[in-house]
Formats: sequence, C-alpha cells, structure tokens
Amino acid sequence: MTLIVHNAVLLPVAGEEQWFHGWFGVGADGRITAIGAGDPPAGEGERLDAGGAFVAPGFVSAHSHIFTAGMRGVAATDTLYPWVTRNTEMLLATGAEDLYWLTLAGALDFLGAGVTSAYNFTQSRVLAKFDYETSSLKAAAVRPVEFLTRQIDAAADAGLRCVNAVRLDDEQLPEAEALEAFGLAMEHVAAAVPPELNLGGSVFGSVQWATDPITAERERAMMRRHRVTNQAHFVETAEQIDIQRAKFDWYDKAGVLGPDFAFGHFVHPTDHMIDRAAETGCAMVWQPMSNGRLGSGIADVPRLLATGMRVGMGLDDQSCTDVADPFENMRTGLYLQRARHSDAAILAPADMLRLHTLGAAAAIGVDDRVGSLEVGKYADFVIVDPRRPDLGPIWDPVATYVLACSLRNLRGVYVGGRRVWADGASTHPQATEAFAQLHDRMVRVAGENGIHCAIPRVAV
Repeated sequence: MTLIVHNAVLLPVAGEEQWFHGWFGVGADGRITAIGAGDPPAGEGERLDAGGAFVAPGFVSAHSHIFTAGMRGVAATDTLYPWVTRNTEMLLATGAEDLYWLTLAGALDFLGAGVTSAYNFTQSRVLAKFDYETSSLKAAAVRPVEFLTRQIDAAADAGLRCVNAVRLDDEQLPEAEALEAFGLAMEHVAAAVPPELNLGGSVFGSVQWATDPITAERERAMMRRHRVTNQAHFVETAEQIDIQRAKFDWYDKAGVLGPDFAFGHFVHPTDHMIDRAAETGCAMVWQPMSNGRLGSGIADVPRLLATGMRVGMGLDDQSCTDVADPFENMRTGLYLQRARHSDAAILAPADMLRLHTLGAAAAIGVDDRVGSLEVGKYADFVIVDPRRPDLGPIWDPVATYVLACSLRNLRGVYVGGRRVWADGASTHPQATEAFAQLHDRMVRVAGENGIHCAIPRVAV
C-alpha cells in the first residue's frame, strides 16, 4: 500500500454497515487495496490521519455541463428554453481555446466541491437556439471538431474522471459530417484521456429537440458502432409537453431503450413512459436544484425507484444550479420529495447519499470503478470535518453528513488517493490561471454579442 487512510469515520456506501470507525489502503494504481474497522495493520506506506472526520466516497455528478462555470446567475427568472437561448447568445463568439479554459475552470470547480467523477455534456460544436414553432434547435454558429476535443482535454487536464458526451447535430449538419465528427470525438476520448480518468464516451441524446425519428436511429447506430452509452434530456419542463412526450416512442421504436440509456431529468413522464423505461432497464438522472431554479417541476423519484429503475443525481449547469454543491443538491432533493408527498420518511439521508455517489455511478454505468469505498475501486474520497465548524454532538453520522454538513466542512478531496483540493484551495498548478482565463474569456465573448458583465474581474 502506498497510502493508508486511518482514524476516520468511514461512510463507505457499500455493504451492510452505513458507517464505522476504520481505515483503508490505496495501491500504486490509485485503487483501494484493503478496508477495515479499527486501526490499520502495521506496514509501509504514507499515513493520512483523518483526525476522526468523516471520510466518504467522492460525489458523482451523473449529469453535468461543465463549461458553464462563467455564467452563474444568468437568466435568473427564465424557464428552460429562454435560459438555453441566453446561454447560447453568451457563447456565440467562443472558439475552441475559450471552451478549453471554461471547461478547465468548471472541472476544477467540481473537484473543489468534492465531485470526483462526472458525466459531462460537452458544448456542441453547433451553437443552437431553441425554436418554439418547430420545438427544435436551430443552428446559430458552427465550430470545428476541435471545439469538442479541447473540452475533453480540459476535463482530463483538471484530473476529473469523466464520461464525455457529444451531440450528433444531425439535423443542423449534413448526416455524414455529423456522424464523422462524433466518431472523431470518441476516438479522441480513447486516445487522449488517461485511462484512469476515462469513464467512457456517450451520445448526448437530442431526440427531445429533433423533428424526425431518424435522429433516434442515428443515435442507436453510434451507440453500437462506438460501443458507448446515451443520456438524453427528456420531459424536463412542462413547456410543449405534448410534443415532448410524443417523441418517447421514437427512442423505443429505434431500439435505443435499455441498460445503456439514461433519461436526464424525466420530470414529466407519462405512466407508459415510466413503465417502458423500467421494463427495458433504462436509468434516470435527477437534478433537483436545476429543476427548481428553472421552474421545471419536481420529478417523482420515489415512484421511479419503486419500479426498480437505477436513479442517480447530477449537478447540471453552474449556470442553472449556480453553485456546484452536492450537499445542497442532496438536501434540496430530499426536502422537495418530502414536501411533494407530505411524508418525512419518503427518502432517508442514506438514500440521498447513495443517489449522489453509487447510485449516480450506476445510472451512467461506471459503478464498477467509482461511487463507493470498496476494494478494487478507485480511491476517490472526501474528508468532511463536522467540527470545523462544529456541528455539535453526532447522533447519526449519515444523517449529520447529509443534513448538516456543507462545503464549509470540506477539508480535502482526493482522486485515486492523490490530494486535489485542501482547505479551500485547489492543488492544481493551473488553478489560478484557469479562473483568470475564465473571467477574461467569458466577459470578452459575451461582450462581443452585447451581453456585458456587471462587475468584471478586478486584478489584485
């Protein structure tokens, strides 16, 4: 073992015990080699004394748009589609290097919040606006493939484990060009992302905004050809709900539904949609903070769980969740469900912790590698100290962790046993430059389209 983490209150999200005082060892490959209660056995290796703090799996965001870190507070009173259009307007002047720095800053922001793995929807090379008349996306600008690959590079350079998702854009581009670009992006994921950070590629499902069922067929073809998964934003908002629901059968008839497919949001499904999703083994990914901020609605997560569906949680955009805070995301989701059902027992704190760790990993098909503290999995973990600031006596460790802890208690974040964030600061050598670039580039590109920052960054 190269690292032994000890003197910890472990919340492993695995096995029968929800918590215990214990330790675990990390091997040279960044994976957990042993775990146990009490004190560790004698042996060589660096020792990390957790000081009696909570040590839990790094959070998994199973639905994320990491490039949006420079657009917090945007369209603050808009629903989904006007908000999407505003985001696009702010990004119209961006190039590939702009997206690199926006994504690098966003990924470092995730890591600083204890998120060690993410499903990342890259910003499409087709910058599009939502057209209400056709309920589809209309191209406003088109960028080269490097627009995608530089985002993939940035997440890897940050040290964030990622599933990288790419939209086909088959209605905005000639079919051959769209499919070739997708293939090039998937090849880049395989060739350029370090294997330990590469959680796979995926289709950024876009049937929600398509005008022809052939999009579902093309997505299925890409899934088979490149052996990747698919996650589609679906029935996220009540706007144009009949049009949205009518497209569900496009996926079903194309043979896309199955264990490699996840519905992002799934706030307004019909009974038929729920039954078919469960029957075919689909997953669902829940974004409670985003859905609340945009007025999209409250997904009936307990009902979906009762069908046996895999359900995970995501932080979505920094531009609609605004703060990448998995603790706040868990609490928001928990309290919304209890209020919706008038039932304080509808979900327990342990359920919420699982949904944002192992459940999220399972929803995107990576639970064999991340999401819990188990032998053989990557040693991705957070140290959270309920005494800094002091939260008082701990009657139920899991309840305290989920209901009372927050980012102010976060002391350290580790990916593969390597510290990436500690006591309020990133350990990444480019962290300072990344956020300076985020400020400068985001303000510049938005300004080129007449959207001006109220308080630009002031150099210190």
